[in-house]
This record gives sequence, C-alpha cells and structure tokens, in this order.
Amino acid sequence: MTVSDEFDPPYDVIEPDHWRGPVVFNSPHSGSVYPRAFLMSARLDHATLRRSEDSFVDELIAGVVTRGYPMMRAHFPRCYVDVNREPYELDPRMFDGRLPSFANTRSMRVAGGLGTVARVVGDAQEIYDQRISVDDALRRIESLYKPYHRTLRKLFARVHADFGAAVLIDCHSMPSATGSRDDRPRADVVIGDRYGTSCVAPVADTAEQVLRSLGYSVSRNKPYAGGFITEHYGNPSAGLHALQIELNRALYMDERSHERIASFRRLANDMEFLADQIAAIPLEELRPYRAAAE
Repeated sequence: MTVSDEFDPPYDVIEPDHWRGPVVFNSPHSGSVYPRAFLMSARLDHATLRRSEDSFVDELIAGVVTRGYPMMRAHFPRCYVDVNREPYELDPRMFDGRLPSFANTRSMRVAGGLGTVARVVGDAQEIYDQRISVDDALRRIESLYKPYHRTLRKLFARVHADFGAAVLIDCHSMPSATGSRDDRPRADVVIGDRYGTSCVAPVADTAEQVLRSLGYSVSRNKPYAGGFITEHYGNPSAGLHALQIELNRALYMDERSHERIASFRRLANDMEFLADQIAAIPLEELRPYRAAAE
C-alpha cells in the first residue's frame, strides 16, 4: 500500500516486445495507491479499506507480458473509484448535492453499497462518516474511470485489428471465506462468461480445462458471472471475447497479514501457462461470425 497526493500514473499498460497472440490481461482492482485526502475522509483504517483490493493480482499476471501478451492494471483502489461498474452507478445517500439525472441510482450494486464510488467495503462497513460532494465523485469518474476505459478499449481494439479477434481476460480475486451460512469451501477459481454470452465456448472451456488439469477446483458463473467489463467488452459475434477470472486469495496470500505465501509463484506460473493455452485457440474459432437470424 502506498499513500500519495496524486496518482502518477493512475494506471498503465505493459506491452510485450513481441505480440504472440490475441490475448489481453486486465487487473482493474489490484490498485493500492491511496490518496491522502481520501484516507483522511474515511472512517475506516487502512487494513479494513484494503479488504476490497484484489491484492497482488497484477503481480500474478505480470509474467504474461514476457510470454507475449499485453496487460493493463489500475493503481488507484477500487474503493476510491470502481472501473468494473457503469460510469454513473451512484448512491444518492452518499452525496452532498444533486446527482446528474442520468445516474443509475437503482442498481443492485448501488443498493449493496458497491457502486462506481463505493459506500462500503468488506462486511458492509461504511467508508465515510459523512456525505461527500457530488463534484468529488464526478471528478473521480472524469479523471480516472473514463480515461481507464478509453485506454482499455484502445488496447483491445488494437489487438483485434492485429489478429482479427481479441480475448480479454479480466482478473480478480475473492476472499476465501464466503461470509454466508453456507460453510462449503469456495472453489479455487471462478470463471465468468456471463452464462455463455461474453465469449465463445472454446475460451471458457479452455480456461476451465486447463485450470482443472493444473489441480484447481473450478466453478463457472457461480457466484461470479462477470461484471461490467466482461459484459460490455465481450461481443463474440464481432470477434471480441471477454472472460472474468476470480482467484481464491488463499491460493497465494495470507489474508490476515496481507502477505504473499510460498504458493504465489506456482499460481503466477500457472497463469502464464493459461495465457499460452488460450492464445493457442485457433483464430478461426475466435473471429467474427454472423449471428443466426431469429
């Protein structure tokens, strides 16, 4: 975790020297640079705020760059602004001032306190002890959310132009405990393809088969089917595919001490292997197709 007065830079794209295949990796929730003013306005301590981070996920996937695939990562934390939401999913109870008329104030994510500017982290713990200004929220969206998506769309389009198809692997992590009465252990990995709508079957099938062959337990679409990024970047008929991957934090970190554990390197190596296997899917199976007429 870093405390700073500004983001320099707020995100970055890391490109390989040689582009090997039509695969892009993204880590939108691993940012750990916290604005000093934000920390001062928050009622929660640093450790509690970090519970919403997908800690170290950007490091877990960094090796894909040496394998020939670009990656993008955010440096700002998701509890400051969440790029895996609609641009204006905002809870009017949070703000001092009137929200724009086009803001989505009624989504399930807003109701749960997890809009574009989050109200809670962890087990529904309120971030702020008083309302924040609407102008502050809109500034975060204009200066961080929108540039992030412009850059990601540009990168995705570049890969699509070069290869005739593109696959976005949107990477996240999940707590090992479910936080519910269901005490069954969580899967090691949850892959989400929006129930078959965000990518062609070979992408999700390959990911699941590879991860299972490496010894991981895998669930598909439950409890995470894919968020805003998976839903809005995936357009299989146009040759644009998006798959969300959620990694169980117990695989690679101590969730109490917030430190990497010995198995971190193994998972990082396995992510590189997964990247190669997805890139090996024949391009004919990924390129645009004409949807059947209804």
